Amino acid sequence: MNRNFNKNMQSGFTLIELIVVIVILGILAATALPKFASLSGDARAASLQAAKGSMSSASAMLHGKWLIKSDNAITVEGATINMVFGYPNSGSIAAAAGLTDDYAVTVNGQTTTVRPKNLPNTLNDTCKVTYTESINTTTPPVITATVGTCE
Repeated sequence: MNRNFNKNMQSGFTLIELIVVIVILGILAATALPKFASLSGDARAASLQAAKGSMSSASAMLHGKWLIKSDNAITVEGATINMVFGYPNSGSIAAAAGLTDDYAVTVNGQTTTVRPKNLPNTLNDTCKVTYTESINTTTPPVITATVGTCE
């Protein structure tokens, strides 16, 4: 038998094969990166949609409680919620919805604006939820999510 035959056989990959695999992996990474780069904006938008839902739910539940008691101040989980026309006023809605710890809340008259914390100033007008108080007992408050650009 010829024992030199086994010594001459190739074992492993050639340099060219390794370079081709690395190039293919680089192309795949370059095409996938833009897909995942905008996740922070999508996360902010989804978070604001959740905040809007929380505000809507809190407003509806407190309105139901107000219909039973007709109090101008309702205590929920230790927090006093001031009511206007049977709905939470703009100064109380964030506490009623549990948003004070996770969001930047700004109250301006009859309107409350909720934004994600650490939001760049350039996105203040395009990434927010606004709550406008009720104007009478038959009109619920207006809750609007503006999530056009959150990145």
